Amino acid sequence: MMSKALVLQSDFGISDGAVSAMYGVAYSVSPLIRIFDLTHDIPPYNIWEASYRLLQTVSYWPEGTVFVSVVDPGVGSVRKSVVAKTIDHKYIITPDNGTLTHLQEILGIVEVRQLDETINRLPRSGHSYTFHGRDIYAYTGARLAAGVIQFDEVGPPMELRDIVNLPLTHPEQKAGTVKGVVEILDVRFGNLWTNIPRYLFEEAGIHYGDRLHVTIGQPNHQVYNNTMIFGRSFAATSINEPIVYINSLDNGAIAINQGSFSQAYRVGTGSNWSVTLKKVQ
Repeated sequence: MMSKALVLQSDFGISDGAVSAMYGVAYSVSPLIRIFDLTHDIPPYNIWEASYRLLQTVSYWPEGTVFVSVVDPGVGSVRKSVVAKTIDHKYIITPDNGTLTHLQEILGIVEVRQLDETINRLPRSGHSYTFHGRDIYAYTGARLAAGVIQFDEVGPPMELRDIVNLPLTHPEQKAGTVKGVVEILDVRFGNLWTNIPRYLFEEAGIHYGDRLHVTIGQPNHQVYNNTMIFGRSFAATSINEPIVYINSLDNGAIAINQGSFSQAYRVGTGSNWSVTLKKVQ
């Protein structure tokens, strides 16, 4: 039987042997397993970004794909390990530390089980407490992807309400003004990805070609207050000019054409980085 895909994400980087060890464990389960990398460049300990990168990726993989996400500042502590099943039949193995937040809120999780680490663990690894990514998550992920075990064998069921979630700020539209937060950066290009969905632009009467008044900042610290075009693509503006556009997740984004908006204005991410957009009449 052909294995399902196993997709790995971590904050390990690839400058040492950690990721390679996870590959080795997976291949020891089955030499036929197919392993792919989502990213290993999550900033160290950044659970929020791990959660968002899963949202960015999971829905585009086939049913049955198994994801292992290891951003685990609480490794070796009393934090639980979990395996979640999404509404579109993907599986995510991860610490129960908030990594499932965006998937549960936006995509949908239908079932979650606590991973029983006493039986789903690499043989002869019982005295290791700091590399669960290799000893528990990669091992269990490979066994699930290869069909050695089924979802109901990973451990006992949990109530969905009991898994850890990070606080989310919801976008809003009122009287033609849309508000949200900078959820994540399009890292390589420095674009700001907001949590404001396209339909709120439509509800506000904002159309491609309109000029928008944009403010960005933290409480008591505004970093941007100016107007820019709302364009379908970067072709709507000149090089080095700012633009609001709809990104690949169907949310509003802000960029500088062939420049880095985040670097130019020192913008970060999270619920304390607010974005407000209003059509210029």
